[in-house]
Amino acid sequence: MNYLIVVAHPDDEVLGAGATIHKLVNEGHKVAVAIMVGKASARKNLSLTLSEDEAKALKILGVQKSYHADFPNIKMNITPHIELVQFIESCIKDFQANVIITHHPADVNIDHVETSKAVIAACRLFQRTEGVARLKELLYMEVPSSTEWSLNSGDNKFVPNTWVEVYKEGIDIKITALKAYSGVMRPYPHPRSVEAITGLAAYRGAQAGVNYAESFETVFRSL
Repeated sequence: MNYLIVVAHPDDEVLGAGATIHKLVNEGHKVAVAIMVGKASARKNLSLTLSEDEAKALKILGVQKSYHADFPNIKMNITPHIELVQFIESCIKDFQANVIITHHPADVNIDHVETSKAVIAACRLFQRTEGVARLKELLYMEVPSSTEWSLNSGDNKFVPNTWVEVYKEGIDIKITALKAYSGVMRPYPHPRSVEAITGLAAYRGAQAGVNYAESFETVFRSL
């Protein structure tokens, strides 16, 4: 299976699905990451070494391929929607993706929201383009320090219905990959601390009857 992880910014892929990516690669699946905002210029403490940090993190997880766009950071809501969709479609076609994992559309970060909306549109590519296979599955992920901050009571919040057992080894790999990004990790009780990330994995694991898990919201699954 070919898994395409579509994220707004470098580091989102690790925060939302790092341990799952590691597990998928170890199981023999192919994983690619598509990043909408390649430079993230507004993130001053990450900008200088961001490309190098990303390469290290993806190598740690075992990601086989990455795609990069250069949409403006925290301004994707004023970027033409069709441009976002077309970039994602190009990644789907090139990678021959079977499954997509992306942000939840009620996330507090506007770039995450616009990425999610564009993915939803791109998922219908097979209906518009001959020779493109339909996707088998679409999943939303949770990004600590962002997804849980969706405070608008009018939004449908992230509700996990799929859990991936990742074991302590998977969480350790996830944390190692996150540490490859300069300035991402913070001291506890920040959601991007070692303690909080490990605790969230333990909590999601307890929901599924295992020790550690990452959780997702399955939007559709085609058998």
